[in-house]
Amino acid sequence: QVWLVESGGGLVQAGGSLRLSCTASGTIFRINTMGWYRQAPGKQRELVAAITSGGSRNYADSVKGRFTISRDNAKNMVYLQMNNLKAEDTAVYYCNIKIPGSLEAWGQGTLVTVSA
Repeated sequence: QVWLVESGGGLVQAGGSLRLSCTASGTIFRINTMGWYRQAPGKQRELVAAITSGGSRNYADSVKGRFTISRDNAKNMVYLQMNNLKAEDTAVYYCNIKIPGSLEAWGQGTLVTVSA
């Protein structure tokens, strides 16, 4: 069993920064891709950023140049540094990991609210 715990969400003014963290716990032998998704009210969940076990990163076009994803393999943690936040970044952010066997796990979500 694997579970994820996110932290770091909150209320911030436009132009501000937040750092999200996610810790994966449980029976984990290997984590392939770690990522962050978000879901705004009335919208579908979308990929924000992902990082492979080898360190390759990809970002949604809307966050390129503002967000940075990183991971600590020794601690089974993934981070999302969010700078120059905009009102349209307001959403619930979810941590996601993909493990061998085409399995994945999701966190419970952390709310990020950006005030204009």
